[in-house]
Amino acid sequence: MDHHLTIQPPADGAESTEATAPVDIGLFSAFFARNTPPLIVLAALGTIAFFYFARPVLLPFFLACFAGMALKPFIGWLSRYHLPTALAAAVVLCVLMAVIVIGFVKLGRPALQWADEAPEHITELRQRVKKIFPRIGNLNEAAEAVSDLGATSEEKKAEQKKAPVVAVKVSNSGNSILNWTGTLLVGIGETLVLIYLLLASGDLFAQKLVHLMPTWRDKKRAVEINREIQHNISHYLFSVTLINLGLGIVAGTGLYFMGVPNAAMWGLVLAILNYVPYFGPIVGVTLLATVGVLSFDTLSRGLLPPGWYLLLHLLEANFITPVLLGRRFTLNPVVIFVSLIFWTWLWGGPGALLSVPILVSIKVVCDRVPTLAPVSELLTS
Repeated sequence: MDHHLTIQPPADGAESTEATAPVDIGLFSAFFARNTPPLIVLAALGTIAFFYFARPVLLPFFLACFAGMALKPFIGWLSRYHLPTALAAAVVLCVLMAVIVIGFVKLGRPALQWADEAPEHITELRQRVKKIFPRIGNLNEAAEAVSDLGATSEEKKAEQKKAPVVAVKVSNSGNSILNWTGTLLVGIGETLVLIYLLLASGDLFAQKLVHLMPTWRDKKRAVEINREIQHNISHYLFSVTLINLGLGIVAGTGLYFMGVPNAAMWGLVLAILNYVPYFGPIVGVTLLATVGVLSFDTLSRGLLPPGWYLLLHLLEANFITPVLLGRRFTLNPVVIFVSLIFWTWLWGGPGALLSVPILVSIKVVCDRVPTLAPVSELLTS
């Protein structure tokens, strides 16, 4: 398999052009010059609407593209041992699926059990908080006493005699859960099939795209952009995955020695949450604070799990990640935050996971296209 996309320049060394009939473009130029800002706004709104309504098609494709870029080095490694590309893609995909299935079987069971016991956990959490902060209970009692100040004795007796009304509501939560699960499984299946097809086809899709470029200079630029995007996305996702796995292992080990139940499960949850900038660590700290209060009787011990994770996250974000990723992945924090909010609103959780890889791809394109240099400067920290 040829892992390098190449193009051949024209024989005479000049860019190929096609003869076209002379067209008077003065009216078109004047029209676009006068209406450029409105056209840009309309094009942006149309693109956003297209991405929103085409989510069932575009989301699996984007996930498959970025996953394929991350897994492509493994295809190259297997191809060095004269393994056919299609077979190498099947091997890599089977190993990936096996790891995911084993992880969900081993660690998903305690997660489902914890989710089923959520009402009991909420009640227990409320009691623990009242026990740790007894003044909260006193404040609630005081608020109830203040609300009863204006009521007469007859009104209080009538209020106590009121029989509670039991309302029976038919919930469709079971059907909605089944529909959501079915949609998720279909999306996962589509993504896996697309990953295999992209890996097995090699550079065929990129070659077809380069072939559509009108001039040799455009073809060369398209090849360079394609190579750089693949290299940067592969390096970014592989490095971030290693960092998050290390963070999850270290965090889970610390939680185990602290006596937190299901420490391995929480380590995996923290590793997955760390893919989402800003919001992921906040959710992780909140979850561990809840688990700590439920697991221990004192406030000092209950704050140990979130404090441990917060310390690890600060070390990872300020020292480990900048060293491993380098300057080229140093993006503007404001742009990262805006991208995270936008893609989360557009595509939900998967959009949050894709927000930074999409931003890295956009920066690579802007670095290679001179007219987009100001956008690249805006994206850089």
